[in-house]
Amino acid sequence: MPVPGLTSRRGRVWAGGGLLLTLVLVAALLITTLGGARHARAAGDGLRHTAVEVSPSGCGRGWTSPVPGLQVFDLHNTSSGPAEVYLEDPRSRAVYGELEGLAAGTTRSLTVRLGKGSYAFTCLPDDADAVTGPTVRVTTGGRPGPAAAPVTEHDLIPLAIDYQKWVGGGLDDVVRLTGRLQDAIDRGDLGAARKAWLPAHLEYERLGAAYDAFGDADAQINGTDAGLPGGVKDPSFVGFHRVEYGLWHGGSAQQLRAPAAALTKAVRDLRDEWAQARMDPAQLGLRAHEILENTVQFELTGRTDYGSGTSLATARASVDGTRAVLSRLHPLLASRYADLPVLEGDLDRAQRTLDGFHHGDRWTPLAGLDRTQREQVDAVLDDLVERLASVATLCDPRRTV
Repeated sequence: MPVPGLTSRRGRVWAGGGLLLTLVLVAALLITTLGGARHARAAGDGLRHTAVEVSPSGCGRGWTSPVPGLQVFDLHNTSSGPAEVYLEDPRSRAVYGELEGLAAGTTRSLTVRLGKGSYAFTCLPDDADAVTGPTVRVTTGGRPGPAAAPVTEHDLIPLAIDYQKWVGGGLDDVVRLTGRLQDAIDRGDLGAARKAWLPAHLEYERLGAAYDAFGDADAQINGTDAGLPGGVKDPSFVGFHRVEYGLWHGGSAQQLRAPAAALTKAVRDLRDEWAQARMDPAQLGLRAHEILENTVQFELTGRTDYGSGTSLATARASVDGTRAVLSRLHPLLASRYADLPVLEGDLDRAQRTLDGFHHGDRWTPLAGLDRTQREQVDAVLDDLVERLASVATLCDPRRTV
């Protein structure tokens, strides 16, 4: 799956062809003494290994015989505390690879592809200023692997503020639409309630409440019966899916009035709390990936279908939610992510695929898909989630000082 970008904060690498590889070097190079292992050598993985020191006083020490190609740097932290390490272009500060959380006295491997150009290691000890080591020049070879300028928290702050305002407007709509749902139930019109349930639920899903983005409020608004002793009959099963279950399993208006009222109160409380909250800017890139990752995990497995058969509608709303995040990140990604047009094309393809299962006011349920259709949906969204992982990595804020 082509996912170009820079090496992730946990040692993944985008090789020259743009393939996202997770390289776990089981047989890491054992370094007994740094001084005796500074020369490059081949290890069991067949790649050239070079031992490099990580410390405030010796950052980058040990890299004396630069060569082009795919290779491994065994980074050894000789300082007394943990550190992050970047391999950068010393002029542009574009990052080719990085490791975070390199503990004192430990060695971890960083795999990168180098081409003709200049490079330097930057060591960022915890609670200390960044230190850049000597510039090393590779004088032969082709193009290096992809690199990208680091994104800082300062870059993300105005984008996060804009996104938070957009979410706030969306919560106003959720309150309004949930009120319609409650009104239909209160007057005993369950047919109208079934029609009102989906617009309210989809408006909430567009806001991308992935991985506890809304904290405990999400469990009250959009939780499931997973882990509850009483299952769908458990008093703690509340929110949209509790109302959904009753509407599509013969619940009466009297039985649904209390759950609907609790849902309306929960979304109002979230809207009011959100207006006073401050979103962590570092979450923005992660949100771009996790909205659809959640969709694949829950909607495409049917785990959140309580009778309405609208899992594909929820997936479609999640595509909208992902676009909302990416539109804010676009100024940062345009100069850092060469495959951004491909990603946007993949989003269009996912949207068209899901729209194909919408017929008037009805959505095809998951169980109504034939094998070919199911494989198509799974492939489109799985590929998109993999590509969005690069967005999360590129937009993970990094220290520069």
